[in-house]
Amino acid sequence: MYSILFVCTGNICRSPTAEAVFWHIVRARDLGAHFHIDSAGTQAYHVGEPPDYRSIEAALEQGVMMEGQQARKVSARDFDEFTHILALDRGHYVELGRMAPSSARAALALLLDYHEDYKGQDVPDPYYGGKEDFEHTYQLIEKGVGALLDQLAEELGV
Repeated sequence: MYSILFVCTGNICRSPTAEAVFWHIVRARDLGAHFHIDSAGTQAYHVGEPPDYRSIEAALEQGVMMEGQQARKVSARDFDEFTHILALDRGHYVELGRMAPSSARAALALLLDYHEDYKGQDVPDPYYGGKEDFEHTYQLIEKGVGALLDQLAEELGV
């Protein structure tokens, strides 16, 4: 079983979108038994809050539900409880690297590194943008999580 944690800054835009989209694709492929999926933020700005309504709307337009999510901050135990921690941008990647205990079991990576066409790229933060920014962010996340799932499903042999 793989346990995946998606991480952005406040856990209200990018990372909860990645969590929801990944769950959506996992369920569509009937692979739910193979995954535990969550999201968190590097900062505690929005702990306990639901995702940003604009992220919810962008996902809903694609048939993806974001119900029941609440923002939380990354904890030290996440580095042992998850097999993969995926940063949505390089700033998060660096910060997570600093936070990780030396005994961490989680593999740390950038989400878009799983997609051949987007390696090394960040998923931009749409928070201060408009609807088109949230839609663009959604599309990049969908590509990244799709490529991630393809790789993990291949490793699982399913």
